[in-house]
This record gives sequence, structure tokens and C-alpha cells, in this order.
Amino acid sequence: MLKPRLAAENMTALYETIERPLAPVLARMEGRGVSIDRQILSRLSGEFAQRAAAFEAEAYELAGQSFNLGSPKQLGEILFDKMGLEGGTKTKTGARATGAGVLEELALKGVPLARTIVDWRQLTKLMGTYTDALPQYINQRTGRVHTTYSQHSVLTGRLSSNDPNLQNIPVRTEDGRKIRSAFVAAPGKIPVSADYSQIELRVLAHIADIQALKDAFEEGTDIHAMTASEMFGVPVRGMPSDVRRRAKAINFGIIYGISAFGLANQLSIPRGEAGDYIKTYFERFPGIRDYMEEQKRRVKADGHVSTIFGRKINFPNANSHNPSERSFVERASINAPIRGSAADIIRRAMIRMEPALKKAGIEADMLLQVHDELIFEVPRARRKPPCRSSKL
Repeated sequence: MLKPRLAAENMTALYETIERPLAPVLARMEGRGVSIDRQILSRLSGEFAQRAAAFEAEAYELAGQSFNLGSPKQLGEILFDKMGLEGGTKTKTGARATGAGVLEELALKGVPLARTIVDWRQLTKLMGTYTDALPQYINQRTGRVHTTYSQHSVLTGRLSSNDPNLQNIPVRTEDGRKIRSAFVAAPGKIPVSADYSQIELRVLAHIADIQALKDAFEEGTDIHAMTASEMFGVPVRGMPSDVRRRAKAINFGIIYGISAFGLANQLSIPRGEAGDYIKTYFERFPGIRDYMEEQKRRVKADGHVSTIFGRKINFPNANSHNPSERSFVERASINAPIRGSAADIIRRAMIRMEPALKKAGIEADMLLQVHDELIFEVPRARRKPPCRSSKL
């Protein structure tokens, strides 16, 4: 029933060259599994529990009473009723909203209790998701953890990892890096990580045909420093780190359709200044604005957008009468071809990797895919990455 539709909807090439060949690759990865060090996770659980308890004590002191930190209702009453803070919008249930965005905004305004709750939530989430939970997934027979990959559950075509999810381990925080250190190789082997450098920005440069960005990537230029130089007229050599950081936030934010409000929160600057940054960005790179407008037009006309490789990403609500739904679709239609194309690129790499390693006579087992990163287990004698991504 479905096969005739592949040809009718121009999906045959995607299916035959990417989706079907990928399934056995994923099956082998799932079968290999990955080793984790129980002792490291146990030690981290103890450390995180102590710190979480300290955050609880600090929250009680700041609130002037004890309460359930995990109860949004109690937290909302303390922040907005007892402490009289502004911004306490109500949810459908009538309780005050105390989501991550609300607390982050309060923390930026200098409310110590909000910052303490944010820190406590992050820590307890790491405990519940990783340090306490991962040991329960160790297979009795293999002694390893075996995730399950899904090829079809993410709108953009990204792979998802479940039972357990091994793709969401935070790497930008010190605690996340500690958890990652618990993933170890078998005796006599070492883990090797290989990832694509700034893949989504490179895809954007290609599909939006931004010559300045393409030239920068071709020449190996620091893309964020180049963007900062273009926007702020600051020389790349000797550029202050905070200027580059702002350009980096804008570069990545544009891909996700960031608003002036979102950028202001991220950089801790006034919303007007953030709006000026975004305006300047579009003036310096007009092709990006053209690409964004074309994607909005296309999704409304066709009900879908496509990746470089022809994967269709459907948006049935593209012409919704609900403004917030339409706004979401517009943002997603800009990002989806970029993120989806990057996902297709690494799928192709995964399919080609095993034959390439075999041909080169390199012993390496591909264990995990974490979006733009592949993790291998290789004999200790081989310290170089098993393959250059440019060869795939």
C-alpha cells in the first residue's frame, strides 16, 4: 500500500539510500550497547543528593518557611502571593505559572529564591534521569546499556534515543560532563568521539546561499568572530570575548527563530538592544531574511518544507486561525530544513562509516549517535579518530 506512494511523492531515493540502509546499522549499534561505570554514577548520586539538600535548606531560608520545592502551586504562592513579585500569570488550573522561563526571568531580575529553585531542579533532574536511573538499564547478560533508536518519531528526521535516552546528557555544564565521564570503554579500548563542526550553520550557509558565511567556512575562519566583525565593525584579531559571545548567540538564535525577548534573556541585555542586534544581523546578511520569508511562504502554500535530500516535513496547521500556532509553524518551517538536512547528512555518514572502516582495516565499533556526533569504541593503540568526516 505504501510503496506506490514513495514514487508518487518523490520519496523513493530517500527511502532506498538513507532510511532502509540505516535500519541494520542502528540494530548493530543497539546490540553493541555502551558500558557505564556504576561506581562513578553512585558517587555522583551521593554528591548531587548532598547539594540538592543544601539547595532545599537555602530555599527554605530565602522563603522564610519550609515547603515542597517540587510543588509549582506552593512555589507560586510563595513567589507571587507571599513575596509579591510581579509576573505571576495563572495556568488553566488557576495556579501560578512557575515554569523554567518564568523562574529564569525572575533569576535575571535578581530574585535569589528563583535562582536556587532553578539550580535545584537541574540537579534533581540529572539525578532522576541519569545518576539514579542509568544503572537500572544495565543488561544482566551483556553488562552494558542498550538504548533503542527510532527513525521516525522526530518531525525533522532526527533520530531519537529511548529506554534510556542517551542523547540528552548535557555537555555544557560541569555536572553534565561528570555524568558523561561514567560512559567508559571495554577493557583495552578507549571511546572516540567525532562530530561535525557547526553543521547547522554550514547547512544554513548552503541552503540560504549566504556567500559571506560560505567563504568563512571555506577559509576556516572563526565564524562567530567573523559575524561579530561584520555586525559591530570590530577587527577579528584581538576581539573581546563578550563581543564574540554575542555574535555566537545571534548566529545560533537565528536558526531557531529567536525573538528580541529571547536574545535579551540569553545575553542579559535590554530587549531594545537585542532587537537592534537582530536588525543589524539581517542588514549584514540579507540572504538569511530572504530565506526565512521564502520558507514562511512555502509552508503556507504547500503545507510542508523539505530538506536538501527531499525529506518532507509536514505542517498541517500552517494556515491555522490561531496566531500562536501560525507563529510556531513559521519558526519551525525555518529551522526544520536546516536541522533535518543535518540529520540526513549524519545518517548518510553512519551508513557509510562501517564499510569505510572495514576497507581501511580499522577496528572500531560505532556505539552511539548524539545528533551531530558519533561515538566509537576503538583499541587503545589507536588514538586518532577512525575517519575524517570529509571522506564520508
